[in-house]
Amino acid sequence: MPSVFPGMDPFIEADEWEDFHSRLITGISDALVPNLRPDYLVRTERRVYVEHPFDDPQLIRPDLTVVRPPGRRSVRRATESATAVLEPIECTLPGPVEVREKYLVIRKLHSSEVVTVIEVLSPSNKRVRGEGRDEYLAKREEVLQSRTNLVELDLLRGGARLPTIEPLPVGDYYAFVCRVGRRLHADVYAWPLPHRLPPIPIPLSPGDREASLDLQAVFDSVYDRAGYDYSLDYRQPIKPPLDKTNAKWVREVLKAQPRRV
Repeated sequence: MPSVFPGMDPFIEADEWEDFHSRLITGISDALVPNLRPDYLVRTERRVYVEHPFDDPQLIRPDLTVVRPPGRRSVRRATESATAVLEPIECTLPGPVEVREKYLVIRKLHSSEVVTVIEVLSPSNKRVRGEGRDEYLAKREEVLQSRTNLVELDLLRGGARLPTIEPLPVGDYYAFVCRVGRRLHADVYAWPLPHRLPPIPIPLSPGDREASLDLQAVFDSVYDRAGYDYSLDYRQPIKPPLDKTNAKWVREVLKAQPRRV
């Protein structure tokens, strides 16, 4: 079943982002292959780094869950009997977390030369003072200093936008297209929540015609295949919160679709 929203579904960010990110990477790859054959390959690659997210309790995922914390009854039993044992309370200790992020590379078929990198930003890339942001910015700089094109998709409203010299245009979502011939100059596509996702040009080797990525078609396919229409809880508040205009718009959209609420 398709999403009730014309473009990005704002409920995905808080509830299904990890799954969505992985599926979107695969969907983009599948959509590009017909336009790239037979001269280019598109493949998924992965970077691994360690984060210390203990400064943000929402990011901590304990391995165990306490089913019933000890209450006053347990304390009384301990005082009434010398052999009674208090039940332990599960706590999460601060520590490193291994993060694996997928991205796409487009290579020339015969030489395996990387011509384009496609990134879909994750929350860790946008967390100020986080290892994930530092790791990504270092990778971004490395690509921009090479003979490789960079396409960067920011489909997250939350977090800090990645740095640019000039202020970004107004929008909820962004796409950056950095071509080899203009390394530090990006074409920025910005659009608000109520709009459809735009088609994004995918630059290739100089002299070759650019491919086009129908981002909305990829999103629609991912949403339907994942079954987000029934896994997302449309009764819960959207995180991060919307401004008044968008919040009103979302209420109106959902009101017209009673099956979602």
